[in-house]
Amino acid sequence: MNEQRILEELLALLEANSVTIRNEPLGGSGGGLCTIKGRQIFFVDTQAPSVVAAAVCAEAVPKVTDIEKLYIRPEVRQFIENHSNQIT
Repeated sequence: MNEQRILEELLALLEANSVTIRNEPLGGSGGGLCTIKGRQIFFVDTQAPSVVAAAVCAEAVPKVTDIEKLYIRPEVRQFIENHSNQIT
């Protein structure tokens, strides 16, 4: 599974948990999760490579849902776990 497909799956997980997805040119940093007026919004940096955006997205998913209670494709789960371990 390539990074673009992983990114799409991660974004779908965020959307399924009431996170609004916004695609914006942000200079290549990948974007991030924020809360504005009580709503969670995930910004996808359209100038970032898919792997960078996917990594930032993988960090956000465990913040909005308990991934242990969801079925997530093994490749996507592994990607989340790999990137979550880098932050902690």
